[in-house]
Amino acid sequence: MIALSLSTVGRSLTGINIVEPSNAEPPPPPPPPPPPPKPTMYQLDIMLKKGNNLAIRDRGGTSDPYVKFKIAGKEVFRSKTIHKNLNPVWDEKITLLVDTLREPLYVKVFDYDFGLQDDFMGSAYVYLESLEHQRSLDVTLDLQDPQYPDHDLGTLDLAITVTPKEGDLRDPTMLLRRSWKRSSKHHQSLRLSDVHRKAQLWRGIVSISLIEARGLQPMDSNGFSDPYVKFRMGHQKYKSKTIPKTLNPQWREQFDFHLYEEHGGFIDITMWDKDTGKRDDFMGRCQIDLCQLTREHTHRLDLPLEEGEGMLVLLVTLTASAAVSISDLSINILDDPHERHQIMQRYSLLKSFHNIKDVGLVQVKVIRAEGLMAADVTGKSDPFCVVELSNDRLQTHTVYKNLNPEWNKVFTFNVKDIHAVLEVTVYDEDRDRSADFLGKVAIPLLNIHNGERKAYALKSKELTGPTKGVIFLEIDVIYNAIKAGMRTLVPIEQKYIEEEPRVSKQLLLQNFNRVRRCIMVLINAGCYINSCFEWESPQRSIFAFVLFVLVVWNFELYMIPLTLLLPLVWNYILVSSGKDTRQGDVQVVEDLMEDEDEDFDKDDKVPGSVRPDSHILEDMLASWHFEWIRVMVDSERKGFMNKLYAIQDVCISVQNALDEVASYGERIKNAFNWTVPFLSWLAIVALCVATLVIYFIPLRYLVLAWGVNKFTKKLRDPYTIDNNELLDFLSRVPSDVQVVQYRELKLEPGHSPNKRKKNNPG
Repeated sequence: MIALSLSTVGRSLTGINIVEPSNAEPPPPPPPPPPPPKPTMYQLDIMLKKGNNLAIRDRGGTSDPYVKFKIAGKEVFRSKTIHKNLNPVWDEKITLLVDTLREPLYVKVFDYDFGLQDDFMGSAYVYLESLEHQRSLDVTLDLQDPQYPDHDLGTLDLAITVTPKEGDLRDPTMLLRRSWKRSSKHHQSLRLSDVHRKAQLWRGIVSISLIEARGLQPMDSNGFSDPYVKFRMGHQKYKSKTIPKTLNPQWREQFDFHLYEEHGGFIDITMWDKDTGKRDDFMGRCQIDLCQLTREHTHRLDLPLEEGEGMLVLLVTLTASAAVSISDLSINILDDPHERHQIMQRYSLLKSFHNIKDVGLVQVKVIRAEGLMAADVTGKSDPFCVVELSNDRLQTHTVYKNLNPEWNKVFTFNVKDIHAVLEVTVYDEDRDRSADFLGKVAIPLLNIHNGERKAYALKSKELTGPTKGVIFLEIDVIYNAIKAGMRTLVPIEQKYIEEEPRVSKQLLLQNFNRVRRCIMVLINAGCYINSCFEWESPQRSIFAFVLFVLVVWNFELYMIPLTLLLPLVWNYILVSSGKDTRQGDVQVVEDLMEDEDEDFDKDDKVPGSVRPDSHILEDMLASWHFEWIRVMVDSERKGFMNKLYAIQDVCISVQNALDEVASYGERIKNAFNWTVPFLSWLAIVALCVATLVIYFIPLRYLVLAWGVNKFTKKLRDPYTIDNNELLDFLSRVPSDVQVVQYRELKLEPGHSPNKRKKNNPG
């Protein structure tokens, strides 16, 4: 064990005490080693183990600690937050590559406070030059506050390994692999050279089916719990849905992880009890060692919960990596006629039922950008580009001190869902802090024109307005239409947990107005039908009466899907004739969203600033007059933070519920108005098939087949994941907000895909 404190740790071995077992003899002094050649880089493997007797920062006599690591003033790691615990256990590992050991590792501990500035809980330095190389050393850090050096703030336990890296790693094209989170203060970074490019590429896919849990511990006063599960593997995190009031929940959800380690890795699993108005209760943890599992085989795991009660049942499958690659512009597979022909054959219609999950392939050429925002004080930026497709993320090297960078990189992804959206984001690398956002574009795969080199105007973080600069891309998508159609009817892939939901008055108002528009459509339709009964227009009423009599007299069940075909055909005729009514809806949503960016900017918390407690409550309650919330908060004798959590949970629930209702209404409309032609054609095919099936097959046989399938599904496959094909189909249709986000902005004149600006490296 190595005991390190802020007052005793120096830049040499002085002050470091090696604690040997009591029965061990002291080793003889080693001979002085010959001076080795100085390596160009060092790899730091750091295991953040646990904290001991940390400082109390909350009124309840506890804290919610998390840890930050900094090197040379730059944040390189932020741990997860352990709630209500003064002896937290993290067991998180991070690997860093640094070019010098002269800069110490600065470790800071904070107490997380919602809505307020996080409280400082202590800090310490680890002087890396003092550590022995190529050996794992257990380190205990005494946390101190420079303003109050006499206060005992507890200790942190770490394990650190310093490994020199041989060879010339100072390639000018550097890669950054980051544990990306959308929130700018949550970035973690790891500098990688071009020779470590393969570290960006995953070597396999880990599919986890969360089936059920049994015999859980009751956490609520009613004798039940509201359990949900969190999965974590490195920077990849998922959260399951919450099953209310049960000790034997069944989830039937699936999550996919990227496997970067060649010899496996660990997946950390924690279970929580959902509580409204206060912090969720911890119910237990378990871990999966992927090294013990064979590939290309599904394993059933019954995992007992540590630090809790009960058993968790999972299905885990390890599969080989998909064809993901990074290459230079001069080397890409689709430019080779032979390779392109083989890929076209792999996704031909003749192979529609082979490997259903492999829908297609997308190749993205990131050429260059022009006119980027200057993020540094020198009037320049250090831009790099991140390309994302669902949970697949790759990135370019950094071009330093340049507002017109050229990357000329080619990224290849496998397509698992043709309705996925390709996101290309430009960041500014900053040595002293997290990367700065410069711009972003979102391009649905179905909107791509193959082989077209195109300039895209960059947008803001929320994709609601323009920002400075354009990016030049060339994208090719090859896919099998039948596989794509079948995959449309299965649950959509979940995104990693990247940020906690936030309360926004502007977003609440926007969602409310969207719901109101959907309700007004139904009210207007009801008023129109009622006007036929009131004979406000005799001609319309006579026509409606005749139509009603004919339909009722001749009604057959097959007419229902046949009737649903009529609005699809009618809207197709309108779109084909140029009488497109969709732009009006998009314009209305744009008007609702025009102030959203400004609202998000106002809500962003400036580091070092603390807002008065009363202002936080006023801002949350002002627009919506939640008087019942105010009464509830005043009547409950809870701490101030519990009141804030209660208000936050209610506001987020209302905000999300309004968004979900509005989104489904807009998606139903957009499915019929040909917003996504592929989905509209798929709906036509499905309705035509349904019409023919109902027309030729008696209803009793259809109901019998449906019932037999439902009753025997669990017998045939006990671990099948239930889904609703109609809802899965609608989840692929974009809402009006997504239509605005995915729409391309008009470019200013002069941005030609083939015309290059002169670089200004400064």
